[in-house]
Amino acid sequence: MGHTRRQGISSSKCPYLKFFQLLVLACLSHFCSGVIHVTKEVKEVATLSCGHNVSVEELAQTRIYCQKEKKMVLTMISGDMNIWPEYKNRTIFDITNNLSIVILALRPSDEGTYECVVLKYEKDAFKREHLAEVMLSVKADFPTPSITDFEIPPSNIRRIICSTSGGFPEPHLSWLENGGELNAIDTTVSQDPETELYTVSSKLDFNMTTNHSFVCLIKYGHLRVNQTFNWNTPKQEHFPDNLLPSWAITLISVNGIFVICCLTYCFAPRCRERRRNETLRRESVRPV
Repeated sequence: MGHTRRQGISSSKCPYLKFFQLLVLACLSHFCSGVIHVTKEVKEVATLSCGHNVSVEELAQTRIYCQKEKKMVLTMISGDMNIWPEYKNRTIFDITNNLSIVILALRPSDEGTYECVVLKYEKDAFKREHLAEVMLSVKADFPTPSITDFEIPPSNIRRIICSTSGGFPEPHLSWLENGGELNAIDTTVSQDPETELYTVSSKLDFNMTTNHSFVCLIKYGHLRVNQTFNWNTPKQEHFPDNLLPSWAITLISVNGIFVICCLTYCFAPRCRERRRNETLRRESVRPV
């Protein structure tokens, strides 16, 4: 007699099963690792907690090491604290708040994974009592760029300038029109050595006798920001060459000449009479 075999579900016959298993393992690995994620904006304050309490009495027999990706941030040995130069004057170690590292005025370079190790003296040796990791993400987004324009006399050329500042990492600026990239006149990128933030600006000239729609596109990392500038040529008002027909202009001219002649004819005798009376008056008063 034949025997019936029970076969399990094969991952090859169910491709989604293997993907589901990998997803579960990844989630378990993430939650079991105990890594805390903190996201802050640049120039803000970040509090990175070690998640462990040490009493004031225990500090004399405790060593605390805080490092970022194998580079020291601070240490506290037997109650004496030492902060590394990169973090001096902007880092506070809050012992009362679960051994928290407080970083002021965040910089882009502060991003990374911080490790906190607590050693306690027991039986003639320091042994690890606690280990914690905190992943810090520092955001530094560029604001929407501004575009200013001005005319370059006496030509029909107009210049626009696109600029923005306060972002990270290093940006790339390009001008686009109808999907095609244009050649900019001058593009400058500078970085503030203290804040580590970037400033970018670029100039573009165009002929103002035709309509345009330019896009200033700035890419930094996997992010982007843009601004659009539209230019419409001003509509010129059309005036007819002759507002009146030629016969009307001729009639007005003739009438004007006629009026002038009439005025001259009417006022000429009066002027002559006035001049004659003035002459007689002068002669009468002349001494003999």
